[in-house]
Amino acid sequence: MNRASPETGRWLMVFALGYLALLVDGADVMMYGLTLTRIKSEFGLTNVEAGALGSLTLVGMAVGGILGGWASDALGRVRVVVWALALFSLGAGLLGLTHTFAQFALVRFISSLGIGCMVLVSTLVAEYVPTERRSLILGMLQTGVSAGYIVVISLANWILPLYGWRMLFYVATIPVVLALAIHLFVPEPPGWRASVAMRQGAPRVRRAWRENRYYLIFSDREARKMFILWALASVFALSGFYGLNNWLPTYLEKELHVRFGSMAGYMIGTYVVAFVGKIVAGWVGDLWSRRGVYVLGCIGAALFLPVIVFLHTRENIVWLMLFFGFLYGVPLGTMGAFMSESFATRIRGTAVGGSYNVGRFCSGAAPVVIGYIATQFSFGVSFLLVSAVFFLSGICAFFIPDRLYDTSAPEPGDPGPATPARNANSDQGAAQALKPR
Repeated sequence: MNRASPETGRWLMVFALGYLALLVDGADVMMYGLTLTRIKSEFGLTNVEAGALGSLTLVGMAVGGILGGWASDALGRVRVVVWALALFSLGAGLLGLTHTFAQFALVRFISSLGIGCMVLVSTLVAEYVPTERRSLILGMLQTGVSAGYIVVISLANWILPLYGWRMLFYVATIPVVLALAIHLFVPEPPGWRASVAMRQGAPRVRRAWRENRYYLIFSDREARKMFILWALASVFALSGFYGLNNWLPTYLEKELHVRFGSMAGYMIGTYVVAFVGKIVAGWVGDLWSRRGVYVLGCIGAALFLPVIVFLHTRENIVWLMLFFGFLYGVPLGTMGAFMSESFATRIRGTAVGGSYNVGRFCSGAAPVVIGYIATQFSFGVSFLLVSAVFFLSGICAFFIPDRLYDTSAPEPGDPGPATPARNANSDQGAAQALKPR
């Protein structure tokens, strides 16, 4: 009992700092959507140009996430998260100093390299949290993103009318202090340290490229299959999430003629309910199935978006938005645990960062496509496309098994304490490190 207490305290501290990191991540992502109307007006942008800024952000996030995933396996989860958080916090402040489309695009691309690495926060926390609580805890962790949305919407409702969009970006530099706190108080996960120790103690391989983590992923049938399925699921899911985050405020303000103050209230309510949806999804994922929760959440969101487009009225839009917020939160609430458990420790950062950010890279087209369709038709029509991509993400995830790996346990062959999951699957050492339980 005395031994369990420090371990519990450690993962709770990691969870708390990780939660704040995702709160900052969510605030940064939502900030662009909230300021888009004002940036368009000041810079004289078309819908397609404004969508291109959003797409460029996603491309930068994808590049940063892929590089960050590799770096987290080689250099450490914590080190990558710290530098990424510092980069996009300082980059947000620099956006307030830009005066042209090109300047904004360049700074946003560089700072978004850091945003892309924030998917590794879930991997970091997953490697500390006990298996029996993992889906619930990671579901609660993902509410940090929703909390970030709520915080920045509240700040925008106060700052934008009085001080303009630039001040909102200046305020976004404050979280650089959080990067310092994570650096000081969060050690690398035991599983990662054990994996590094095992690799350092192993004989050198004559062909070094065989130790490249992408080679390890694609030379193993099961790891390759998981990577491809998660890349496809991420392409579709992130196209929907980022498309909505980028254009939903504009849709409410311009097509539904909702005043900014009321629009902010609607969106806060939506994300508060999404907050609840993520926690419920995590809890049910532990009791039942990560895959089942993710698939049902995606399909539910896909089926409900057309209801908002075709059946909204001034009287029911609030309730429609609230119910959609719950559905929107469900797949996000279980995605972190579901994805992290699909890969072995030695390739987890690369595989999660790579597959998720392949999705981000491809979903970079979503804001431009939605902006173009909205110009030709309406945002309502473009949101029907969003409905379709949510559905496709659920279909891809249907073919991904639950709980292939225990992320808090060392790999077979690693030094470290045995766990029940490890004892139940006593492989024959590092040669089987990529084989699922």
